[in-house]
Amino acid sequence: MVFCLGLAAARWMYGYQGKGKSLIDSLITLPVVLPPVVTGFFLLLLFGRNSPLGQMLQAVGIRIIFSWSATVITATVVAFPFMYKTSLAAFTQIDPNLIHAARTLGASEWRVFWQILLPLAWPGILSGTILSFTRSLGEFGATVMLAGNIPGQTQTIPIAIFFAAESGDMEGALFWVIIIVAISTCAIVTLNQTETGKINRGRRSKTRVSYLDDDQRQQPGFLRTNDQGQRTNDQGQMVVDIHKPKGNFALETHFTIGNQTLSILGASGAGKSLLLRCIAGLENPQTGRIVINNKIIFDSTEKINLPAHRRRIGLVWQNYALFPHYTVWQNIAFGINQLPRGEKARLVAEKIAQMHLDGLENRYPHQLSGGQQQRVALARALAIEPEVLLLDEPFSALDTHLRYVVEKQVRDILLNYSGVALFVTHNIEEAYRLGDKLLVLDEGRMAAFGDKTDILEHPPNVAVARLMGCKNISRARVVDSQKVEAIDWQCTLSVMEAIPNDITSVGIRAYQIQLPAQPHQENTFPCWLAQTSETPHRMTLYLKLHEPPAHINDYHLQAEIVKAKWIGELKERPFPWYVCLVSIPERGSGVSRCNKVIAF
Repeated sequence: MVFCLGLAAARWMYGYQGKGKSLIDSLITLPVVLPPVVTGFFLLLLFGRNSPLGQMLQAVGIRIIFSWSATVITATVVAFPFMYKTSLAAFTQIDPNLIHAARTLGASEWRVFWQILLPLAWPGILSGTILSFTRSLGEFGATVMLAGNIPGQTQTIPIAIFFAAESGDMEGALFWVIIIVAISTCAIVTLNQTETGKINRGRRSKTRVSYLDDDQRQQPGFLRTNDQGQRTNDQGQMVVDIHKPKGNFALETHFTIGNQTLSILGASGAGKSLLLRCIAGLENPQTGRIVINNKIIFDSTEKINLPAHRRRIGLVWQNYALFPHYTVWQNIAFGINQLPRGEKARLVAEKIAQMHLDGLENRYPHQLSGGQQQRVALARALAIEPEVLLLDEPFSALDTHLRYVVEKQVRDILLNYSGVALFVTHNIEEAYRLGDKLLVLDEGRMAAFGDKTDILEHPPNVAVARLMGCKNISRARVVDSQKVEAIDWQCTLSVMEAIPNDITSVGIRAYQIQLPAQPHQENTFPCWLAQTSETPHRMTLYLKLHEPPAHINDYHLQAEIVKAKWIGELKERPFPWYVCLVSIPERGSGVSRCNKVIAF
């Protein structure tokens, strides 16, 4: 009884997000801190002859006081908090992404409990069972208050010891002491073995075998759910228009994308992962709507909120979120459990071959390299044939070589994927290579959305320009239609295109800066080198315009060049050097214009 009640209460509290959670938890665990006699007194008030409940039970012929039922009730009440608290702690130690992953793969809450929560929390649940058993075994005060001491009926071992010693029967008391010490010792040994096994499993799960890589709580809905969705006339594969407050932060996005890959770029904390969680059904927007393939999966006005396991959305997590107690084969098959055995086996084999996972089917996640785990996560997400594929920084945990290998494989998959794909990253190069379109988030708001090339060449503001990799930005003032003053660089630049009057800044990318030997071109200024930074193939030069730098951090611009140019041309060049910020060809030369300044 304690096992079932404690486990049920722990599961309910694990998912409960309503008000008064702390108070409810305190009431459940109150018997732990109350003296047992006080607990027994409250039970006596509850079940006594003069209590409403006691009178009701007597009316149907049930007597609790001084009966074996009273012994069971007192043992249950004092032991229940130990089972509850230990099970709840075991649940909360499970990576919540494993629960979310199961939901996005189509698992109902009941299946999540039996196949994910319970197996992963089992060592803690077993510990709770042993602790609650030993606590009930030693209960004395509450039992005496409610059940009394009736030999052969309500007498427990602790009560037998007390009354034997009280009557002078020390041999009888010693016998029962030896019995209870033996039982308690066995319980402690079992508990220690359980904890040791749990620690060893934890160590194994954190240890990756050195295999060579071939190539690496759903919140309660505040809306009613509609498992079938609702059809709409919206055009396009996906429509997202949502508002989601999160503390002092608010996600505000609205976009429509067709059968393409959308790269979502933004700094840490910009709301990228939150956006994916809202689309997947793991977070509830406050207002707005989400439409996939003309089917409404969320609409605050229409009170539609399709649960995560009904949305057919594949999500690849940053930490992979593979189920540690399942093999590679079982992980991939998890989301297609409802298929006939033969069809399921065929589909899993297909994904294993597609991801080059042959021979790894029976290994567990801790036996895989990072690249192999990543491929398993991709195979599992694709196995459910999702209408939308969400990739949440899938390369962040990989080393440089594996990033390159896995990125190429993801790019090949996306080329053949027929649905909408959203790829989250904070790396502009990854975003540009993998995405057809680009969405830039800045503190939860859409800073830019559209063609990636257009946003790269014409960022709408300073924040987007920085996220797009522009390292040189200066405040600006328009002098006339073809001249702009770069205030922070202390120079005036001539350009060919007319400059809008409302610009506030100008920028130039580090790799576009030219360093001519002589100042023969327009927009060329003397400069000195403040410091350098190198990679195996490139050099970054920190340049001070107009005069020598006072210290290494006294510079205006960053220029990036290939190392061969640094060694062959610049390293020994005497100062001052010259830097050309905007190239304007001579009129009538027939050379195409190259205007490198970005104005915004």
